[in-house]
Amino acid sequence: MRFGSFYEMLLYYEKKDENNVALLYSENENGEKQKLTFGQLARKVEERAEELENSGKSCIGVFCNITVECIVTVFAAAKVGMQIVMLDGNVPSLLLKKQLAATDADMLWSEDGELCRELEPFLTKGVENPDGKILFFTSGTTSSSKAVILTEKSLCSSAYNGSFKLPLKEDDVLLSILPPAHVFGFVCGILWGLSCGATVALSRGARHILEDFNFFKPTAVSLVPMLLGFFLKGKLFNSELGLVLIGAGDCSDTLIDAARALGIRVSFGYGLTETSSGVAISVSGDLHAMEICPDDEIMIAPDGEILIKAPTCMMQGYYKDEKSTSEALADGVLHSGDIGFLDMDGRLHITGRKKEMLVLPSGNKIFLPDYEHTIAKALENEEIAVILLNAQPTLVIKELEHKRQEVKEKLTEVMKKFPRAQQITNIIFTDKPLPRTATGKIKRWEIQKSEEDKK
Repeated sequence: MRFGSFYEMLLYYEKKDENNVALLYSENENGEKQKLTFGQLARKVEERAEELENSGKSCIGVFCNITVECIVTVFAAAKVGMQIVMLDGNVPSLLLKKQLAATDADMLWSEDGELCRELEPFLTKGVENPDGKILFFTSGTTSSSKAVILTEKSLCSSAYNGSFKLPLKEDDVLLSILPPAHVFGFVCGILWGLSCGATVALSRGARHILEDFNFFKPTAVSLVPMLLGFFLKGKLFNSELGLVLIGAGDCSDTLIDAARALGIRVSFGYGLTETSSGVAISVSGDLHAMEICPDDEIMIAPDGEILIKAPTCMMQGYYKDEKSTSEALADGVLHSGDIGFLDMDGRLHITGRKKEMLVLPSGNKIFLPDYEHTIAKALENEEIAVILLNAQPTLVIKELEHKRQEVKEKLTEVMKKFPRAQQITNIIFTDKPLPRTATGKIKRWEIQKSEEDKK
């Protein structure tokens, strides 16, 4: 079903069957499963909406977690037309302060009262015209993260697009385990299930991550590749699980084959924060050949960049950043920054990222994903990144000091596979984990800036 708002979605399934379970969770001391029907969830949203409307505030910063109260707060704030800023409490405090100031939040919600008290001095006077904007921050893998302006309608449309290609049944149970502060976690971990009338099981957090599959017995789950590998390695999937949707990063064939060997259907989704999540999903055969969602149109630029028209799901722009908006979005067409092609059947294949290419002073180019994969395999170390420093490709690696000579020898050997212009001679060793996004991607831009600041 296509819905225009979160609240409309709840009322539709309440009217269809008052016993339909919307949320499955566990918050009591005995660890028992608790349920909320669509109607019960709607009543909670109504009550919270009245509280928010009477608050006199215009922009609420929500520290998103996978709980009933978080979902109720976001749905209620949307119902009364507040501007909502989706915040991740796991990011550094300094960044949170900047995000609050940049997005005009005049109110905070969190289950962590201490966090709210710490950040309250950084609240602003709010906004004159909130207009129901919902702000999600980009992952910031290739540049500093930006606040993307989405809406209830665009997010509901994205859920419709995904469910059109990959529908859930009303007796399905979708496990929500990804951070809802990120659009993939919010749309594909929550809205996808609710928009189909399915039950969304709310993960109990890091303490119970090893038991959640057997506790809730989901039939479907959305994951990033790193988590898929973690759950497969631990043999943590329940026997009822029949569908895994992978997004937010490339997934190796090894992981895909391992999941399929368990009888699990695997689909891969491609989308961006700017398009309210997915625009293409693989539904059969080749996992990397993705069918375009019904509301969207994809074109390939002469240089291979993926261009997207998504009128129902497209962002309004980057918040208070007209320059970045105009660079990314022109005449309703989003320049994704991703590289790919359309096959004979019109299915999308992703081959890389435009910004994941180093352009050397000589004009030679290095496509980093393939380049880094080859190096990581040779060094038997995934904690690496390649940046451009002093006009030279430079390897940054987390490695113990006693292995430095071994790393240098292995790197010398693997560099023989590349042309001289692409060979690395500079190595920066670090004893700290490389910075990553919530979905596990290396923040190469952050490493680059950190090293440049040391000069």
